[in-house]
Amino acid sequence: MAQAPIIEIENLTTAFGSHVVHENLNLNIFPKEILALVGGSGSGKTTLLRQILGLDSPKAGVVKVFGRPVHDYLGVDRIKLTRRWGMLFQAGALFSALPVFDNVALPLREVHHLPEDLIRDVVLMRLSWMGLTSRDAALMPSDLSGGMVKRVALARALALDPEVLFLDEPTAGLDPQRSDEFVDLIKTLHDELGFTVVMVTHDLDTIGALATRVAVLDQKKVLVEGTIEQVMQTKSPFIESFFHGERGERALGQFDTKEAKNGKS
Repeated sequence: MAQAPIIEIENLTTAFGSHVVHENLNLNIFPKEILALVGGSGSGKTTLLRQILGLDSPKAGVVKVFGRPVHDYLGVDRIKLTRRWGMLFQAGALFSALPVFDNVALPLREVHHLPEDLIRDVVLMRLSWMGLTSRDAALMPSDLSGGMVKRVALARALALDPEVLFLDEPTAGLDPQRSDEFVDLIKTLHDELGFTVVMVTHDLDTIGALATRVAVLDQKKVLVEGTIEQVMQTKSPFIESFFHGERGERALGQFDTKEAKNGKS
């Protein structure tokens, strides 16, 4: 029996004044998958994340999270909902005035009202998942490398054991080695903890290494969704340039781009 989606986007239209970003967009996201949202500049990838999180209101349509419209979660229900997801921002978004420990502890202190000794144990455990130590917990964000910022931000995003993890350009700003290490870390944690991942990325190596399914945003809708192989067989100028260009051939060679191209002809 097929699993029910945990996020359902139905006929979504997003507009800011006269500028329409999404129009009758439909997409389902299923438990434990890693879905990559890709599209050209201005296609509305990050805006779609904001709709799922309930930060923007649609002009039409509905976004359901865990079976309910996201804007129906109010008061205590909204607080409970925020415990069920985590967000990794593109630049980390750490609080510069707080040390690493307090950055990771913040969601625990705000939501759970836990005793400090338990918070300490949870924070140090989350940092250990990232390969960081108690000595690192005392550092300020300004003392961290780009890779460490990402790891601390991921520890904070996972502080509440979320069911869904949202990633906005997770490897942006990292050199190739650090990017590969961070992707491996996300994959390992996903395999061990079983959360759902929704990520916005333009990095083909990240898509190839992580995504179990891809949704392509184009012309204000989801043009195609499916495995990488299925997406690569779809006729589209964006897909041709993005997946079948030189970078695509190099990053996604394991998905047999030659066969995908033949399937389009």
